[in-house]
Amino acid sequence: MTLYEPEPFPQAGHFRDRFRIPHGPDGRDALYFCGNSLGLQPIAAAEAVQAELERWAGLGVAGHFDGPLSWMSYHQLARDGLAEMVGAKPDEVVAMNSLTVNLHLMMISFYRPSGSRTKILIERGAFPSDRHAVASQLTLHGLDVDDHLVELAPRRDGLLHEEDIEDYLERYGEQVALVLWPGVQYATGQVFDLARIARACQRCDTTLGLDLAHAVGNVPLALHDICADFAVWCSYKYLNAGPGAVAGCFVHEGHANHQGLRLAGWWGHEEKTRFRMGPEFKPTPGAEGWQLSNPPVLALAPLWASLKVFSEAGMDRLRQCSMEMTGHLAHQLQERLDERIEIKTPLEPHRRGCQLSLKVRGRREVGRRLFERLEAHGVVGDWREPDIIRVAPVPLYNTLDDCNALVDMMEELIDA
Repeated sequence: MTLYEPEPFPQAGHFRDRFRIPHGPDGRDALYFCGNSLGLQPIAAAEAVQAELERWAGLGVAGHFDGPLSWMSYHQLARDGLAEMVGAKPDEVVAMNSLTVNLHLMMISFYRPSGSRTKILIERGAFPSDRHAVASQLTLHGLDVDDHLVELAPRRDGLLHEEDIEDYLERYGEQVALVLWPGVQYATGQVFDLARIARACQRCDTTLGLDLAHAVGNVPLALHDICADFAVWCSYKYLNAGPGAVAGCFVHEGHANHQGLRLAGWWGHEEKTRFRMGPEFKPTPGAEGWQLSNPPVLALAPLWASLKVFSEAGMDRLRQCSMEMTGHLAHQLQERLDERIEIKTPLEPHRRGCQLSLKVRGRREVGRRLFERLEAHGVVGDWREPDIIRVAPVPLYNTLDDCNALVDMMEELIDA
């Protein structure tokens, strides 16, 4: 259920005045296309943090218990908004920790190798933190990474295909204990059919975990309905919660009363008996049972502020704006710069999110030089080795005019 009754809005950028846009070298608003790496600051974020600073100043320790925004349950302010964002029930989600910490917590519970079922399947070229995490989990279990980590390679088109996951699991699924897959591949911007991947895992009784760092706030999700076992994400990209923001975690309600191993902390203990300070751990049912420590209130405030904007906008409508705007940018690049720039992101709308990954044809140095020239002219994107410029028109605050200005500038600067 949304926090607001959404009103129609005509196009991408409708909520632009809710965000603070950095200035470029000329003092004007930058062309900001880096929401896939760090989202812009919602104006309400500073107000939310300041409100908690004032509560701290005025109430001291009583702020933990006083009023509807008491710090004891502050993490729950984000619960409904996060559930809405990822297509979950409220007790299936929690805001806590950072992405890789949450990933480790989930794998401790849900990667349980036994017998011949020991392998973890990820994509080749996964975000390094994911690979580091799964490799260290294998080592923790005394397993050789070279033998038990399977990295599924892209095809010659540079993309990963769901049918290749299906084929691998059909042949070797009895050896796979965990599939850890992204919702959106960070380097190419490719969106995956997570329902299809989930069905493939369920056919061979393999646990499915998802890294949604580049998917949450970018594309609609339905984690409960597809029956993913767990998911983790960060909140500083499309969710606009600030650098190093509190991350999120999903645990399907089928695991709400998980009886297996978990790393326990007192904030995961059931709320009604937590302050009895007993030695036995009784986990809160649902995702909150994986919490370790009390929530960082000052870090959660910006997330709550941003989620209210998303709820007002509506994820389905933002997705429609995104497909139109990113499609427009892709079309302009093809029309005007196709001989010079290759789009590495799938062009089919359902297979891409906000992000386009661009490669300048020719030597790497040519692409790097273009990226640096764009930066000098107030364009904020990012460079990913070895040769990719990533740009992400975000429908909350980017516009078609931004996209047109970007293509104009690329056309002007590519041979400068």
